[in-house]
Amino acid sequence: MRRHHLATIIATLGVLIAVAGSSAWPQSERTIKLILPFAPGGPAYALARVLAEEIGATGGPAVVIENRPGAGTEIGTEYVARSVPDGATIGMISNSLVVLPLLRKVNYDPFADFAPICELATFPPIIVVNPDSPYHTLADLISAARAKPGTVTMASNGPGTSSQIAVEMLKRAAKIDMTFVPFPGYTPAIAAVLGNHVTAALADYAELHAQIETGKLRALATTMARHIGTMPDLPTVAESGYKGFEAEFFGALVAPAKTPAATVSQLIELFTNAMKPPEIKAKLETLGLFPANACGADFAAILHKQYDDYGKIIRDAKIKLE
Repeated sequence: MRRHHLATIIATLGVLIAVAGSSAWPQSERTIKLILPFAPGGPAYALARVLAEEIGATGGPAVVIENRPGAGTEIGTEYVARSVPDGATIGMISNSLVVLPLLRKVNYDPFADFAPICELATFPPIIVVNPDSPYHTLADLISAARAKPGTVTMASNGPGTSSQIAVEMLKRAAKIDMTFVPFPGYTPAIAAVLGNHVTAALADYAELHAQIETGKLRALATTMARHIGTMPDLPTVAESGYKGFEAEFFGALVAPAKTPAATVSQLIELFTNAMKPPEIKAKLETLGLFPANACGADFAAILHKQYDDYGKIIRDAKIKLE
């Protein structure tokens, strides 16, 4: 009788453990290393920090952010691709995941070496000029470029980045000859505008909002298809006469290929739940980040479409890395 009672207890405990394990993050993976292939700071780091804090505060695993910048994001991205596929190491990626392989040989395949998790947020790009500039609208800037081909200069992060591709898209849409000036990051590109060394710059909101708010820069338009929540009066490029124009930067998560589907599902649930609270959405929007919600196969489809679209632009514009 006692043996039967003991067996029942053991069986019951086994069921309880199994049930608990199916809904909770595995105890062996209570720390997730989130690799950022960018330098510290910027919108990707801000996004990662907000979500890491929310996950930790709600009893989830500790999310440790690790920056591994270099080679146009290739170093950190390759590190993720070569990591053990157990969910303990994941990476935050941007458009560069599909841009770099179109421009040069990289040590990873953007599709075969990764398991897509989720697109988390988009980073609004903005075109800005010095407040002393004679250009008060995007139409003014484009008219100047059309009147004097090649003399108007647009600075941004580059070369061979989604920023350069966005500038090339604008040139093609407006049918203008404008000179792209690459800088090793948005900060020096913005400094070039502030110093009147270039005509304009394209950078994301997170890097620009302080100077825009204090009047040190003048915003002309956003290349997003939507308005920026904190700048509702800033027109989009599409509204400025180029219907259908859209160029966005994004922050998203991937895991190494061969990460078990169940683990990827847990990661999707973990991060999408962290994005849900209204206060988190509000916090992200104050940072200029638009929450997104494309996960798994839907996110994979976005990456494939961007790869095809960017490939066409790169070939047509003959963009090359020197």
